Amino acid sequence: MKIDSNGNLILGTTVILIATLLLIAVFVFTTINYIENENIDSQENDNFKYIVDDYSNNIEVLGRQSLEDACDKVFKTFKLMDSEDQIKKYLNKKLNAKNEEFKEKYDIEIHSDTVAVESTDSPWKVLFKVKLNIIKDNNHFSKIVEKNVSIEGLRDPLPIAKLGVASGIFIMGDKMNYKNALTRYLKLRDLDSPFSYAFATTPLTIKKCPYDPYTHHGDPGVLDDCLDKGYFHESADGSCYLCRLEGKGTCPHYGMEVFIQPHTPLTNDSISCSDHVIFHDHYTGQKIDKLDINSLILDSSHRKKYGLGDDDGQ
Repeated sequence: MKIDSNGNLILGTTVILIATLLLIAVFVFTTINYIENENIDSQENDNFKYIVDDYSNNIEVLGRQSLEDACDKVFKTFKLMDSEDQIKKYLNKKLNAKNEEFKEKYDIEIHSDTVAVESTDSPWKVLFKVKLNIIKDNNHFSKIVEKNVSIEGLRDPLPIAKLGVASGIFIMGDKMNYKNALTRYLKLRDLDSPFSYAFATTPLTIKKCPYDPYTHHGDPGVLDDCLDKGYFHESADGSCYLCRLEGKGTCPHYGMEVFIQPHTPLTNDSISCSDHVIFHDHYTGQKIDKLDINSLILDSSHRKKYGLGDDDGQ
């Protein structure tokens, strides 16, 4: 039996239609499978990125703890000979423990190494650089991660690092009292009026002074509030936190200074009371108010910096 031309047309159309439907079905199936695989890959990438970010954020926290450990060593034993190297060791130990924690939690391989601990353009920050290699399945992250860590709220190590743990300095609240430690220090160096700094005090913890510019210290009540709160000030002549851990009164980095406040009725000239002057520069100042036993002893340049008048306290 022969199929006429109409039959051939219907058969051909049916074959084309079935083939088209099969192609569409294959395309749809392939597309769905591709999208599902893409979603899986995207989800894996998102999870990996979350883990990397989570780990990187820990560097700032652990870096701060490492600075605290370094300061604690100064307060308990002696000044650091190489603060950067010591802090690197503290941080690497903490990172190794964190690597094990992440391996157990996320089944991920992390290799870390602290390559630098550096002072910055801000005396209130320390820069940490950590080289990371992180691998999970087909995902790989390799980079030196940098984190700026605040030193505000940490103890100031300079007085203990400079004078030693056996110097007699003692802590009362949020201040350090030098007792006779500064008097002995100044006498040994044959500096003016060493007894002016008997029982002098200085802040224990580092707090950035909010009075900017510093000439506002000449405004009514500002200097008293600054001394009461124990604020620290930016200073190109002062030492940075890393150098303070090493007992250096000044350094090549951009640092800070704080007033060492006398409590004496003596009115004769003595060393200006900025800590970098007492611990390194050793130039003379005079009392701002000769009738006030708690008056600061400042040289002309510091009086000008803080808006506190000339050498006659006017």
